[in-house]
Amino acid sequence: MLDDRKSDVLKALVEEHIRTGEPVSSQTVLSLSGLEVSSSTIRNDLCQLESYGFVVQPHTSSGRIPTHHGYRFYVDHLSPTRLRETTRRQIDEFFQQVHSQISEVLRETSNLVSDLTAYPAVVVGPAVTNEIVKDVRLVPLGGTVVLAVAIAESGRVYQEFVDTGVSVDRDTLETAERLIAAAFEGRSLDDPEAERLAASDIPAMLQRIITPVSDQLARRPVGVREVYVGGTSQMASLWSDLSMVQHLLELLDEEAALIDLMSDDADGLRVRIGPDLGDEPDLAVITTTYQTPSGARGRMGVIGPMRMNYGRTIRVVESVSEGLESSFGTEL
Repeated sequence: MLDDRKSDVLKALVEEHIRTGEPVSSQTVLSLSGLEVSSSTIRNDLCQLESYGFVVQPHTSSGRIPTHHGYRFYVDHLSPTRLRETTRRQIDEFFQQVHSQISEVLRETSNLVSDLTAYPAVVVGPAVTNEIVKDVRLVPLGGTVVLAVAIAESGRVYQEFVDTGVSVDRDTLETAERLIAAAFEGRSLDDPEAERLAASDIPAMLQRIITPVSDQLARRPVGVREVYVGGTSQMASLWSDLSMVQHLLELLDEEAALIDLMSDDADGLRVRIGPDLGDEPDLAVITTTYQTPSGARGRMGVIGPMRMNYGRTIRVVESVSEGLESSFGTEL
């Protein structure tokens, strides 16, 4: 554990390096820290911080930059940050105005987080398992094809094109729709209770519509997670190493790897830096969880270099997560 003065010295150095990207001199640390000590005291403190592995001197006679351990200490001892009123209002207005199905809300949220932080943002949807059906609609598309639309209580919408093999009039289709909706309402799409549709005394014409629609809705992918990425165009300005940019672009294009990067066993806010992420030398990931009314959990956050504005970014991620959860309480 560092004493208060060394903590202040490290804080001043980290924040200046985040701001400039350059090594920070002892004189700059002295002026920024506000400490009433001599420059030789600051130099001694920096030497000790270097011996502890918190800072490193990239070149002889140059200033120092934080290491992974320095960033880790800084983040772990951050004071809570308040967002500007304009930022807070932008988040509130976004969730007051967004009234789309859940997939579109998650997509737009990834863009919002990226716009506010200037870092690539990722929103991972909850795993699609056993979602409860709120309503089912059948839309005639001409000929023998209908669009089956199942609306879950979470706001997620499932759509399937179904070839019934028969041409039907609107009245027959509406009857089939009512029977399917009544069978599935309040249950998951693969609930065995829905099998009563096939076993009940239903006219053959209706059964020829109901059976393929029910079967196709029940075969939707289970356990799939939706992933939305915003702000990838900003990456070239964040990393000077183009090979790192290329590596991250490839990672963002691999859905499984991206979900793994964003995932964490713990709920709530998590900040992982450099070696915390495996073989990632200059990477930081800030994530937090959000929860839908059904109790399903997703994760959202940002990806950036270790030289990240942690205080503001953490507060943005937390505030947007809170707004996202609140928006689920409104009709999607």
